[in-house]
Amino acid sequence: MDLLYFVRLARKGWMLLVLSLVLSATAALVLTARTPPKYVATITMMVSGYDKVGSLTTAYQAGMLSTQRVQSYANLVSSRRVVSQITEDEDVQRLQNSIKAEVIPATMLLRASVTDRDPGRAAHLANTLGDKFTRMIDQIERPTRNSRPAVKVTVVDTAEVPSAPVSHHPLANVALGLLAGLLVAFSTLILRDRLDTTVKSPEVLRETSKSSVLGVIGYDKDARRQPLVVWEGRRSRRSEAFRSLRTNLQFISFDRRPKSLVVTSCLPNEGKSSTSANLAITLAHAGWRVILVEGDLRSPRIPHYLGIEGSAGLTDVLIDRAALKDVIQTWGRPSMSVLPGGPIPPNPSELLGSKGMRTVLAELTADYDLVIIDAPPLLPIADAAALAAVCDGTLLVARYGKTRREHVVRAAETLESVNARLLGTILNFAPSKGEHKYGYGGYGGYGYGAGAEQSTTEVITPVNV
Repeated sequence: MDLLYFVRLARKGWMLLVLSLVLSATAALVLTARTPPKYVATITMMVSGYDKVGSLTTAYQAGMLSTQRVQSYANLVSSRRVVSQITEDEDVQRLQNSIKAEVIPATMLLRASVTDRDPGRAAHLANTLGDKFTRMIDQIERPTRNSRPAVKVTVVDTAEVPSAPVSHHPLANVALGLLAGLLVAFSTLILRDRLDTTVKSPEVLRETSKSSVLGVIGYDKDARRQPLVVWEGRRSRRSEAFRSLRTNLQFISFDRRPKSLVVTSCLPNEGKSSTSANLAITLAHAGWRVILVEGDLRSPRIPHYLGIEGSAGLTDVLIDRAALKDVIQTWGRPSMSVLPGGPIPPNPSELLGSKGMRTVLAELTADYDLVIIDAPPLLPIADAAALAAVCDGTLLVARYGKTRREHVVRAAETLESVNARLLGTILNFAPSKGEHKYGYGGYGGYGYGAGAEQSTTEVITPVNV
């Protein structure tokens, strides 16, 4: 993970970042307002040994004794024996927790501090503590009542009333809150990004499917109302996306150019029916003799998109209730042929994988340049696999941000298990804004794509709808 990765995360999750910063700053201000300020008063004491002779040797011994004692005295400052002399019994524990003693390194000085909500009380408690502590050490270090103490403690600096609190800093608290908010927000974004296995780029789709990405179709907010490119301008970006897809299909393979093509997806609602219809329209505009076949006999969508009658069609032909030429309809200008699905049968998989379906395909491929079959989703049911097994090739449609990588892998394995030929994939509903924007940057840099995977993807001009 580099800096660019975090910048992309921030751009993608900026709303979460802003919300987290606002909440953390608000929480810091509320906690600061509700937390009473605390003041610290400090005294400094010196521990010294008694030199009764005044010689250098005894002075050195007294200094060593003081150094040894000062470490122990740091623990005695907050002892119950001392604290109980300066406060009530019920406050001993609280005052012990508010006293902190430390030895100044390389010295015989002992610093003790008392924390309290009242600055005057903090200074009073600190000075009283110094007085009581020095008296206790004087008693402890006397071998007898009338003898001199071996070590004495002297207060060097008395405590003054503190003027500013040590724990009431709104700006510092807000800064810490903002830092904590950023950490939480970025942790959430990273976790969500790592757990997200949906397809969000042509590169990921190519790697997971192990097949070329033949087209990138951009998201169009009006596609639900006007799903067909025939209603759009001749130079609309969505139309250009399907023209790029048509171009890539022409360069798939000259020696094994498909005559029958299955268009399917991993799961429902990934745009395979609209892709089938728009691809057929685009091929018809280029002068191809193309027929669009409704192969989804469970939930047909082609008649709805094209606005044609779908009560009679493929099902009638497969059960010998109608002739093929009688149910084929002509649509659009330039015209293309459409074979609706007809009535919904109780056994779609058996019909689509039957000998009659092979006969229908043979007749259609003899009369048309390309047969495009809109098939059901591949993973929930076996209909698409049955069609793919008897057709020349398959196109797999994946929806940006919805289709998962594991779904693409399973779909590719399903096609491989029935010896179907996966010609390539299509990334549908690609975003037009944001980090993964796919749009035209001009008309330079065209590739050739003579069937090779890398070249084929170069022919694609990403779409910005």
